[in-house]
Amino acid sequence: MPYKIAVYHKCSAAHDRAARVQSANSVRRLPDGSWYADNFDGVGFIEGLKAGGHLIAGRRILQVGAGGAGASLTYCLAEEGAAEIRLADIDSGRAEKLASLVSKAFPKCRIEVGQPDPSGMDMAINATPSGLKANDPLPMDVTKLTPDMTVVDIIMDPAETALLRAAKEIGCRIQPGRPMMDFQVEAMSAFFDIEQKDGGNG
Repeated sequence: MPYKIAVYHKCSAAHDRAARVQSANSVRRLPDGSWYADNFDGVGFIEGLKAGGHLIAGRRILQVGAGGAGASLTYCLAEEGAAEIRLADIDSGRAEKLASLVSKAFPKCRIEVGQPDPSGMDMAINATPSGLKANDPLPMDVTKLTPDMTVVDIIMDPAETALLRAAKEIGCRIQPGRPMMDFQVEAMSAFFDIEQKDGGNG
């Protein structure tokens, strides 16, 4: 950050998941000296959800935030079979553009741009920076959360954001941001062919 897009455009080739969002968070040099880009935001997010036992296929999902990380998440949620995604962003034009692109790539997923209102959703995701600071406003209308919903925040620090605290009090299942990063690191290690060793045991 904040050079993911600029770095992507310096690369001569890219994995589809980086190309579709025009953003890279990992690059490596190829034998011919050119650079190859990849983006593991969505990969880490999806694998983190699966590890937490959260279903995606057939689910109705509110996603607040259609920026860099948010774009990767939307594509990957649609790719995993989400039935519906409601996108909310302070920049409605950005949300509309993303919704159009993802709809073309994954027409089976219904995507609409709307308000940060989780009513009728199975899962609600915060993909914005709102929650990093103690005085940040809540990214969505928590009064519309119900105990049968899953609430996810991609923010790592604090580990339990105000959104997750509110969701937990309501009785929702929650997923913090750390698993997303853990699975990104795992994917990046494979990308760079880094051997992972069991610390201290060899």
